[in-house]
Amino acid sequence: MSEIKTPSFPESITEGEVASWLKQEGDSFEEGETLVEIETDKVTMEVPADQSGVLDKILKNEGDVVSSEEVIGLFKAQGESGAQASAPKQEETPAQATKAAVSQESTSAAAELSPSVRRLLKEHQIDAATVKGSGKDGRIVAEDIEAFVAKQASSKPEAKTASSQTDFSSDGREQQRVRMTRMRKTVAKRLLDVQHQNAILTTFNEVDMHQVMQLRADHKDAFMEKFGVKLGFMSFFVHAVVEALKAFPNVNASIDGDDIVYHGFFDISIAVSSPKGLVVPVVRDADQLSMAEVEKSIREYAIAAKEGTLKLEDMQGGTFTITNGGTFGSMLSTPIINPPQSGILGMHNIVKRPVVVDGEIVIRPIMYLALSYDHRIIDGKDSVSFLKMIKELLEDPSRMMLQI
Repeated sequence: MSEIKTPSFPESITEGEVASWLKQEGDSFEEGETLVEIETDKVTMEVPADQSGVLDKILKNEGDVVSSEEVIGLFKAQGESGAQASAPKQEETPAQATKAAVSQESTSAAAELSPSVRRLLKEHQIDAATVKGSGKDGRIVAEDIEAFVAKQASSKPEAKTASSQTDFSSDGREQQRVRMTRMRKTVAKRLLDVQHQNAILTTFNEVDMHQVMQLRADHKDAFMEKFGVKLGFMSFFVHAVVEALKAFPNVNASIDGDDIVYHGFFDISIAVSSPKGLVVPVVRDADQLSMAEVEKSIREYAIAAKEGTLKLEDMQGGTFTITNGGTFGSMLSTPIINPPQSGILGMHNIVKRPVVVDGEIVIRPIMYLALSYDHRIIDGKDSVSFLKMIKELLEDPSRMMLQI
């Protein structure tokens, strides 16, 4: 009998939770197939089979807490007694051959699915072949499953997910209870800890996005043709933030006990939405990247977050964070610091407003900016000056080279 163990967790992770068994007792599997997914505070980790065999015993069920390299199941390796079921070989009819071909195609397609997509398919008991993918090369992403379930729910409102249960409120009205994921519980705890342990203040400003939008309109085609990626707003903001951090190094610093650590590098965390909640991958050494390299990096992270394939190392570190609530229509917010960082910039929706330019009232695309900062390390004067510098750089983006 062979053992199935959890992966070796990094030092920053002490334990995980069994998220989903993709094979059940008695199921056979091939070498390399994912047997079970382990959800940690930050990422979901796959446990692949190191050899072919049959799953004999599940020792840790879904929802159980597990530690690093813990035995969670047993299997019979190929060749062991009971590992294979033999049956007389029968000649396939044309119909059976067609069915087998379709099954093989479905299995091949399933291997391309991300862990989060496979979990959703299992939870909702959906055949992947019935879902149209909107991801890269037609791959199925989590949003496709959610849309498929929503469409089914409109015709079958009584349908419930496997991870939820229905109960009733004190006055007898129906309500649905869904178990909070480990990642969301961790995020909730961290947000509360930040508010209790940091002296958080927020300062605001507004930026006229006219020049940035004009620059994008003038050069978007040439940029796309040369670099193969769209010219978005985030690369402008990342470069503006880096220049401001160079001028105000205390905003790029963090507190470690009784020490202030001034970082000599610029690793910018970018808040990205994922099916499980907000994740914050890091664009490393952003000061050394071109506009195109920043855009490519953010695009790759966004796709990975959508497909549930972000790695733990993608989200470790970071010296300053940018979050864009404007993509969801937010007009103003007070973002919460991402510890142990000391500052976070909040972007918001762009709205055309009347403003005074050279003594005349004109209509301009205006965005509100919010900088939340730790007052223990950053004084009010520096925070206001830092945000003002970002505003000035964005209103005169010609100082930031496009490399076109």
